[in-house]
Amino acid sequence: MSIISRVITFDNPAFNAYVTYGSVLVLKMMIMAPLTVKQRLTRGVPISPEDSNVYKGKQLRKSHEDVDRVRRAHLNDLENIPIFFLVAFAYLLTDPDPTTALNLFRVFTLARFIHTFVYAIVVVPQPARGLAWVTGFLITGYMAVKAICHFKTF
Repeated sequence: MSIISRVITFDNPAFNAYVTYGSVLVLKMMIMAPLTVKQRLTRGVPISPEDSNVYKGKQLRKSHEDVDRVRRAHLNDLENIPIFFLVAFAYLLTDPDPTTALNLFRVFTLARFIHTFVYAIVVVPQPARGLAWVTGFLITGYMAVKAICHFKTF
């Protein structure tokens, strides 16, 4: 049996965790778009001038800190979560201990939710956001190093 057919199966708890937490992360990123729209409508910040008619009777602004925060949190997700998907899949191919993989995926997902929460929902002073970000960063780095060591071809 090849490694791929052994790892990429729903009989593998690590693969199930990857699919589950990956799906949760996709939904989390999708929620950021309506959250941005809500902030734009609430704060009177249209994305484009032709959208101004949606804000009838509201004073329009070019920007607002609340809108910018949600956008930056979403951008941070777009910078970190796709890399996680790629590296986590490579990590899966090393046939890791399922409990370790589950906990890495779980903690990464929790860290991304905390990052967004303390950055865009309820603003909490540093180091809360930085700690959440570095947690995900270290997990991604750990999985990358494990994959490199396992598959090294140089």
